[in-house]
Amino acid sequence: MPLAKAITAGLRKAMEDDPKVVLIGEDIGKLGGVFRVTEGLQKDFGERRVIDSPLAESGIVGTSIGMAIRGYRPVIEIQFDAFIFPAYDQIVTQVAKLNARTAGRENVPLVIRVPYGGGIGSPEHHSESPEAVFAHHAGLRLMTPANAHDAYWMIQEAVRSEDPVMFFEPKRRYWMKGEVDTADRGLVGGSAQIVRPGTDLTLLAYGPLVPTALDVAAAKAEEGASVEVIDLRSLSPVDFDTLEDSVRRTGRLVVAHEAPVFLGLGAEIAARITERCFFHLESPVLRVGGFHSPYPPSKLESHYLPDLDRILDAVDRALDC
Repeated sequence: MPLAKAITAGLRKAMEDDPKVVLIGEDIGKLGGVFRVTEGLQKDFGERRVIDSPLAESGIVGTSIGMAIRGYRPVIEIQFDAFIFPAYDQIVTQVAKLNARTAGRENVPLVIRVPYGGGIGSPEHHSESPEAVFAHHAGLRLMTPANAHDAYWMIQEAVRSEDPVMFFEPKRRYWMKGEVDTADRGLVGGSAQIVRPGTDLTLLAYGPLVPTALDVAAAKAEEGASVEVIDLRSLSPVDFDTLEDSVRRTGRLVVAHEAPVFLGLGAEIAARITERCFFHLESPVLRVGGFHSPYPPSKLESHYLPDLDRILDAVDRALDC
């Protein structure tokens, strides 16, 4: 099924399993959301469980905090990635801090769904990747699926979590189809996954760039190079043990994400792996990402986003060392 419909199916299963699961967001009810991820759920579960909210992100998050404290499990949708910033204060000062502030007496089992990234021909505020901004704040779990199977299982895991989860959905992969095993979830959501084994270089990606990373590995295989591709899956916490084990074997690491390279998630990963694997590295850790500029108009989008050629260039540079 398409990745978007896998999320729909996962939400449906979560709502069937727990009557306290409530969906809230702008146009998510009758319309089914701008990407139709919640399509059909209001019809089946009613307007009291699939709630069309006003256009007020801070109000959506603030209301959901209170509902979570009272025993509900709200799942809210931020319509587009950069629409989240009116709710930034609520998320980082309340959602992320409440458990620590109350010495563990209060949990906030809240899921914040964020369609993120580019590739759909939309301008700024509709195509950004703000994950590193929120990964900086302790108290939030960040997850992102790269395929339909993970999307189905990880959204259910997010809903069951006692911690607040930000669930980043790669919008340009919404229509990418994949098999979903509804009987076996495989790895838990906090684990990175080796999606293609290799011996010469580790290529780390997440969300929308995992399919591109697999294309890079296939291209290098034709040239006789073996690239190991890892899907990070959890952006906070990061499964550094899986990364470290891979880099100790391959001796090289390239990190790719759509977000700007400057202070992106790849910067922390590169620094941490350099510390932990310094004597195993055959080349510097290289990063590939967006540019340190506002997201461009659609005509320039293909130049802004990392693509096969830009990632291949970094891989070639690392292998040449």
